Order: sequence, then C-alpha cells, then structure tokens
Amino acid sequence: MENSTHYEIFRLAAYGDIGQFKYFYFAVVTVLYFVIILANALLIGVICIERSLHEPMYMFLCALFVNQLYGSTGLFPALMFYLLSDTHDISLLYCYLQIYVLYTYAITEFSNLAVMSYDRYICICYPLRYNNIMTPKIICGLILLSCSSSFFLIAIVISLSLRLQFCGNVLDRVYCDNYSVVKLACSNTTLNNIWGFVVTVISFSCTIFPTIYSYVRILQICLKSSKETKQKAFNTCTPHIASLLNFSFGCLFVILQGRYETADLPPILRTILLVYFLICPPLFNPLMYGVRMVKIRQACNKVLGLYPKT
Repeated sequence: MENSTHYEIFRLAAYGDIGQFKYFYFAVVTVLYFVIILANALLIGVICIERSLHEPMYMFLCALFVNQLYGSTGLFPALMFYLLSDTHDISLLYCYLQIYVLYTYAITEFSNLAVMSYDRYICICYPLRYNNIMTPKIICGLILLSCSSSFFLIAIVISLSLRLQFCGNVLDRVYCDNYSVVKLACSNTTLNNIWGFVVTVISFSCTIFPTIYSYVRILQICLKSSKETKQKAFNTCTPHIASLLNFSFGCLFVILQGRYETADLPPILRTILLVYFLICPPLFNPLMYGVRMVKIRQACNKVLGLYPKT
C-alpha cells in the first residue's frame, strides 16, 4: 500500500478557472434546471389529475418523470453553487451522497425504460389480455422493484467505497462519480471492482436484454399485422426508443471518458458529455412525450385551460 492520507474533502478540478464566464454558465444552468422542474412537474401533475391517463403506460411515464427530477436534483443545485464559488471542494460525505443519487437515478432510469418496453410488448402482442396482466398491483410492483433494486445495489457500492484510503483528492469532474473516487484509492479495490462488475451485469441483464427481446417480439407481430396496428405500435414505441437511445448515449459518454484519455477534447465539451445523461433526458423526455402522445397533449391543454373541458 502507498502512503495514504485521511482526506475530508475532494477537489472538483473540472470547474477550472472559468473567470467571468461563470455568470453566463450559471444563468444557462439555472434556466435549464427551471425548465426541467417545470416540464416534469407539469406532466406528473397532469397524469395524476386526469383520470383518462390512469393507465399503465402513463403510470410508468409518471415514474420516469419523478426519477428525472430526482436525478436532476442530484446535480443542478451543486453545479449552480460551485459555478459561483471561488473554491470547488466537496466534502467526503456529500460526495458519496451525490454518487448515490446519480447512480441510483441512472439504474432506475434504465429499469423504468425496460418496464415501459415490457408494457408496450404486452399491449401490442397480447392486447386482449393486457388489462388482466397489467393490473394496478403489477404496475406498483414493477415501479417499486425498479427503485428498490437500484437503491440496494448502489448502497453496497457506497459501503465498499467508504472503507477506502486515498492517495489523492483531485477529481477531474464537475460532480463526484464512483469510478474516479476508486481510482484515487491506495487501499485494495478488488471488492469494489468485483461488485462494480456484478452491478453492471445485473443492470444490463435485467434492463437492456429484456428491452431488446420486447422489441424483437413487437417487430415480429408488426410484420404480420395490419397497417393500423403498425401505426399504433410506431406512435407508442417511437418516443420510448428515442428516450432509450438518448439516455444510453449519455451513459456511454460517461463510461468512455472514465476508461479512455480525453485530454485532447476541449474542457467544455468534456463537461457537456459528462452531464449529458443528467440534463438531456430530463429536458427532452417531457417535451417529446408531451408533443408526441395525443392523450397527454390534450390533457395538458385541458389542465392549463387552453380549451374548455368537454
């Protein structure tokens, strides 16, 4: 073991010396956070208020929007604070809390998207049995499973990281992430690496693979179905596929930056790619679903009073 020091803080070096641009960045981040809160809260409220939206698909969407607010809150308040702060030190406790929030958000997001693909699979492939399969009990169970599994898996990740001793405290990030923290450790990280691999395998096997299976089956059904069925499948699946790809690319950017040298990229571009999965999905998903899905659009108009109730 190398000489280690008991650090109480980490330094977020990615903020660097932004000078007078910090006020511009702060204004942009503040507007983005406000729009994310407004858009997601609006759709959560509309889905809860409008009885016509009390269906499985919209309940899963509501869970997606709640999780996006949760993940955004793990980033934006700290980001806004450090943009205006002269020091960019973060306490060890808050660093681990941020890791917990951001990682549980990511896994829950993938889980919610996987559950939504399963819902579309049942709706399109077994339309006559849909209401019997997707009961309120099943809906609540799937949503709770998505949240609780991520909370449990990441709690173990954090508990393993808490025991580490560190040889440095500088993170080239604008937020804390577990991979960067573990890289600073002097103590043995074998358990961290093993459990990290286990979490990755579990996450992919329980989210990505079921999603692929669901869409393969949907495609098989659509190839044999009428034009009307194909159109229905296209209208309901397109926003979900776009959400999945958008979030997957965001996570891929983070993984690649952690594993490969990206010093040749401009600092602002590296930072944008790092926060993409925390900004773009919460920003674009409510707008996309609100515009793309007719029932949500009509319900929003009704709640906002844009046309009289019928």
